[in-house]
Amino acid sequence: MRILAIETSCDETAIAVVEAEGNEQSAQFRVLGNTLLSQIEIHREYGGVFPALAKREHAKNLVPILEAALEEAELLHEDTQAIPEEMRSAIARILEREPGLEEQFFEFIGECEPPEIDVIAVTAGPGLEPALWVGINFARALALVWNKPLVAVNHMEGHVIAALVSGNHAASPLASSGVAFELKNPEMPVLGLLISGGHTELVLMREWLQYELIGQTRDDAIGEAFDKVARMLSLPYPGGPEISRLAEKSRLETSETLFKLPRPMLDSTTCDFSFAGLKTAVLYLLKTKSDVSDREKEHIAHEFENAVTDVLWRKTSRAIDETGAQTLVIGGGVSANTHIRRVFIEKMQSDYPDVALRIPSADLTTDNAIMIALAGFYRALRKEFVTDITANGNLSLAPVR
Repeated sequence: MRILAIETSCDETAIAVVEAEGNEQSAQFRVLGNTLLSQIEIHREYGGVFPALAKREHAKNLVPILEAALEEAELLHEDTQAIPEEMRSAIARILEREPGLEEQFFEFIGECEPPEIDVIAVTAGPGLEPALWVGINFARALALVWNKPLVAVNHMEGHVIAALVSGNHAASPLASSGVAFELKNPEMPVLGLLISGGHTELVLMREWLQYELIGQTRDDAIGEAFDKVARMLSLPYPGGPEISRLAEKSRLETSETLFKLPRPMLDSTTCDFSFAGLKTAVLYLLKTKSDVSDREKEHIAHEFENAVTDVLWRKTSRAIDETGAQTLVIGGGVSANTHIRRVFIEKMQSDYPDVALRIPSADLTTDNAIMIALAGFYRALRKEFVTDITANGNLSLAPVR
């Protein structure tokens, strides 16, 4: 099965072509083509993602990166294609809310023959709804003109599946074709710690692709807290990598920090998280100082990252104990954090040596279309095809408690 996957949930425009074979017990994947265009530099001046701007950039970039992905996959074959007027009108209606995309779409479609793909997968949520709609409408238009089935993918399920695969991607850049993955009989139950700019949650998979919510943030997501603290420290966006950079610099000097921050809900009896109080504690700390030196910024970043990681580990270990999980996966953009990865690797080896730990390579932690293709494959195996999709910015992976 060849899957063309489209991801536009936030500020990365991504398209991938992945070849998959196998079943739900054992599957192999090979990346044929992969393109990703980040909008970080565009949004940096706003200190965060500006939804209307993200939507515009997706509409501008989807056709060029589709062309690049198909060319890399050797599936781009030029040939003049006549589009029936009735179909042209239907596509125009689909793309009418995506300024600039319609013209590019028809120009591209009219100059190439349909590629040899079997299914189109697209992110339906969660994410920024204006951004999601661009990818969804683009996928709907492609499915119509190429007569291909369409599957809707939960972005967070993509992160779970991306963490479960193993293969040669650690040694090869994702931008190159030929990168291979395998997913074979993960030990159940699988506990997922999903940490990103918009999510902090623990989900449990007892049966394949069936999820239950074990814990979630009661206020800020972890990535949101990183960004807000970085802004307090006058660090550039995105804040997570900047906090990590300063914290690692401090750790090279000392394991002790000049400041002490709280660990919210550390000893509560739930698996829920809270980061608003930690963020506020940083604010109050900074208000006590008229000027903050570079060294003090490093120590604040160090202590903040320690506090976040302590909370993540305590809640995750509680969830492992309560659920009897045999596999722990960590997914989402914040799973690229060096300190979080280091602590979890050490703690799992010492405290839970019989529980498998799966953390994706750094390239697969960010939003990308490969993970959407992986999740899309399993949904296509179940023939969960759709003719229409609604963008859902708050789409949940597990039923809300």
